[in-house]
Amino acid sequence: MNPLMFFLLILVLFLLAGIRVIFEYKRALKFRFGKYINTLQPGLRWIIPFVETIQKVDIRVITIKIISQEVMTEDNVPCSIDGVVFFQITDPEKAVLEVEEFSFAITQLSQAALRDVCGKVELDTILSKREEMGKNIKTIVEGETKRWGIEIIDVKIKDIQLPENMRRMMANQAEAERSRRARIILAQAEDQAADMLLKAGKKIDQSPSAIKLRLYQTLSNIAAEKNSTILFPFPEEVLPRRRRKDIPE
Repeated sequence: MNPLMFFLLILVLFLLAGIRVIFEYKRALKFRFGKYINTLQPGLRWIIPFVETIQKVDIRVITIKIISQEVMTEDNVPCSIDGVVFFQITDPEKAVLEVEEFSFAITQLSQAALRDVCGKVELDTILSKREEMGKNIKTIVEGETKRWGIEIIDVKIKDIQLPENMRRMMANQAEAERSRRARIILAQAEDQAADMLLKAGKKIDQSPSAIKLRLYQTLSNIAAEKNSTILFPFPEEVLPRRRRKDIPE
């Protein structure tokens, strides 16, 4: 083989070995003999083979699960709580150079913060104010990750597992509360119905014709079923009538 052709072949292979493609959602830190040089932007890039290396970092929003943590609440109720952390790398250099395995570090911080926050409040607060608990955890974790060039987007509490006896007690409490509300609503309905009946009775009592019409309507409702017989032992006209005070005798 011609030495020139051989040299050109080696040169082409050398150039091809240094080509790198960086996607839009990533950044690449370039190192030369282990020393940080600069950060490569998205696109087609070239590095010196065997001399320079790159480490790619994803700058999209990343999700990490907080594994279930055993927590003792302030009112001494044991429970298992898990959650999710959303974060984004804003400074790739710090995320790589300042901390080893930032994902693992954020996971450990989130677990510790979750136990700390949930252990200082009562169970009812955790169940009813999950959003507030997540914000408190986010504040604690973000205080550490800012200097790593990482922004905590949000922290969500996913699931809260309670002991079986506690679940039964909460179910009994909820059932008793619903029963109490139902009785209150029924009593209020009876009170309103009594007021309306009183008003209706006063209006009907003021007119003999209204009393007669109401009697006929009641008889019509009873006769609609066609399963009963109505007997009057004496004519309806002999029933006592109340005279109105404003009608002269």
